[in-house]
Amino acid sequence: MQDLIQLIQQYWRNYLFSDGYHFTGVAVTLWLLVVSIGIGFCMSIPLAVARVSKRKWLAGLVWLYTYIFRGTPLYVQLLLFYTGIYSLEIIRNHEITSAFFRSGMNCTLLAFALNTCAYTTEIFAGAIKATPYGEIEAARAYGMSSFTLYRRVILPSALRRALPYYSNEVILMLHATTVAFTATVPDILKIARDVNSATYQTFTAFGIAALLYLLISFTLVWLFRQAERRWLAYLRPQGK
Repeated sequence: MQDLIQLIQQYWRNYLFSDGYHFTGVAVTLWLLVVSIGIGFCMSIPLAVARVSKRKWLAGLVWLYTYIFRGTPLYVQLLLFYTGIYSLEIIRNHEITSAFFRSGMNCTLLAFALNTCAYTTEIFAGAIKATPYGEIEAARAYGMSSFTLYRRVILPSALRRALPYYSNEVILMLHATTVAFTATVPDILKIARDVNSATYQTFTAFGIAALLYLLISFTLVWLFRQAERRWLAYLRPQGK
């Protein structure tokens, strides 16, 4: 117990936000999660619309993208971006691409964003396809254009109904951030590994990391449940 207290006193800042020089631990993990999820969400909406498009070539291109990123491990994708792409001469010889792919954080965010975007695209595309036909017919009866139909009817309805499935993707993405240490990004797991190497208290070092991930997961689940109560209230049976 005394060893646990000493370890926490010595390394709590590293686990939570900083090692004295850089941001680390929970701060970096949340940064990875929020930025990758934000980019993936914004990209996935137009891609989901394209995924259900009647233009087969367009839907096929989006399908190919989602198939590749959902069909290969995130760990492999990160290695390709972090070490594979930089090994290409055309990347190293260009100043902008060379600077971008030299950064472990940039490569990690790129891999995470593209990966979660692929899963989110399929979630939203499925929700769009499940939109009740009566809603679409009613909107067309008002003379709405295709753009207005998607903006005011289909997308708001689909995004609300996709919320429970999207919450699962966010939690899975949180768990997936544990591979970031491969690119030397100082997330929670990287700090736990460093603490273990310094103290040889394996159970305590990784136990603290597990507890932090658990607390973040519970917080995210609670936030999504609140969102579902607000935006999916119309789906719940109404009392007499």
